[in-house]
Amino acid sequence: MGNSASPPHQEPADRLGLSMRASHVLVAIFVIAALIFAVIGAAMGDTFFLRLATEALIFAGLALSVDILLGYTGLLSLGQALYFGMGAYISAVVLKEIPSFWIAMGAVLVASLTVGTIAGLIANRVRGVYFALVTFGLAQVAARAVYNTRALGASDGLIGVPIVPINLGVGTIMSNGPASFFIFTLGFIVVLYLISAYVLDTPFGRILVALRANERRVPFLGYSTRNARVAAYVLAAVVASLSGALYPMLRGFVSPELMFFTTSGNAVITVVTGGVGTLAGALYGGVILTVLKSVIGSMTEHHLIVIGLLFMATVIFLPKGLMGLVRPRIERMLGGGER
Repeated sequence: MGNSASPPHQEPADRLGLSMRASHVLVAIFVIAALIFAVIGAAMGDTFFLRLATEALIFAGLALSVDILLGYTGLLSLGQALYFGMGAYISAVVLKEIPSFWIAMGAVLVASLTVGTIAGLIANRVRGVYFALVTFGLAQVAARAVYNTRALGASDGLIGVPIVPINLGVGTIMSNGPASFFIFTLGFIVVLYLISAYVLDTPFGRILVALRANERRVPFLGYSTRNARVAAYVLAAVVASLSGALYPMLRGFVSPELMFFTTSGNAVITVVTGGVGTLAGALYGGVILTVLKSVIGSMTEHHLIVIGLLFMATVIFLPKGLMGLVRPRIERMLGGGER
C-alpha cells in the first residue's frame, strides 16, 4: 500500500526533472552550433554577423527572464524592458566613469535586486491581466523618466561608451572583438540559463509550478504564495538587467527605446515562438527573431507585419512553440522511451 501511494507524488517531480534535462540537451546543442558559427565567422573575418548574433544572445537573456515568469508562474510581464533598459543605462553610466566590467555588473546586480524587490511587491498585489498592466505601467513610467532626463541623454540616449577590457583571470577579452565578445556573451547567457534552471529545478521551482496550476491550494501546503511570486519576479529582474548590461558594451550606446513596450513585446514573442516554460526556447527564439528582423528588414520596411503574421501562425499551429516539436522526443530518449 505504501509503495503504491508514492508514484503519483513522485511522477510530477520526475516529469519536471526530465523536461529540464531535455532543455539542457537542447542548450548544449545550441552552444555547439554557436561555437561552430564563431569559428567560421572568425576564420572569414566577419564582423557584422558576429555582432548581430551577439545582440541576439543579449535579447535572448531578456526573453529568458520573461519565460521565468510566464512559463513557471504563469505571470505575463509586459514590462521586462524596464530591467533590461535599466541594466543597459547603469552599465553605460558606470563604464563612462569607471571602465570596469565587474564594477558595472556589480552596480547592475545591486540595482536590479533593489528595484526588482520594490516593483515585485507592488506588481504582485494583483493577479492576471492586472499584473500585466501594472508591469506595463511601471516600465512606461521609467521609460518616460529616462526619455526626459538630460543627464541620461534624454531622447538621444547615452553615446560614447568606451571599449571595455573584461578580465577573466586567465585572460582578457575586449568588448570590441567580434568573435571573442560573442563567445563571452554566449557563456554569460548560458550561465544565466544554468542558474535559472538550477533554481527552478529546486523545491522552490515546484512551488512556482504549483502556483501556475492552482494558486489557492499552495497555502494549504504551508507556503507563502506572495513570497514565492516576489522571489520569481526578482530572479527575472536580475536576469533581464544583467543581460541588458552587455548591450552598451556591444553597441557603444544606449537609448530609451530599450525600455519601450516594443522591447518587452518582442521578448514575449520570442518566448512564445521558442516555447513557453522551456527556458531553452528563449535562446532559440531570440536568435530566430533577430535573424528574421534583420533579413526581412533588409527586404522591406514593413517587416513587422511579416513577423506578426509568423507569430500568429506559431500560436495557431505550434501552440507549444518550436521546442514543443523537439523536446518531447528528447524526453523520450532520456526516459528510455517512457512517456
